[in-house]
Amino acid sequence: VGALWAMERASAFRGRYHVLGGLLSALDGVGPDALRIGALIGRASDGGVREVILALPATVDGQTTAHYLADSLAKAEVSVTMLARGVPVGGELDWLDDGTIAQAMRARRPA
Repeated sequence: VGALWAMERASAFRGRYHVLGGLLSALDGVGPDALRIGALIGRASDGGVREVILALPATVDGQTTAHYLADSLAKAEVSVTMLARGVPVGGELDWLDDGTIAQAMRARRPA
């Protein structure tokens, strides 16, 4: 619910949301059937969806969930994208961790 509120607060997206209700986690015993993944695949396969934007945390469980969703949505013929990760607006490089800087370098784009 917090992530949905954060997306709404930013006013950067004017589409429909699909809340999974959690993340895949082998350690916690959370598999695909425990989340609303089937409903997402069904919605994406109906023909009215052009893109699924994955807004998941930059954690092992978030990345695992993103990979699983991208594979599962491949047959739906929709574009699957992820939110960019890296240097936050107003961020100072000397305060960022190595992983954030590395991700920002991989996600760089023309100025």
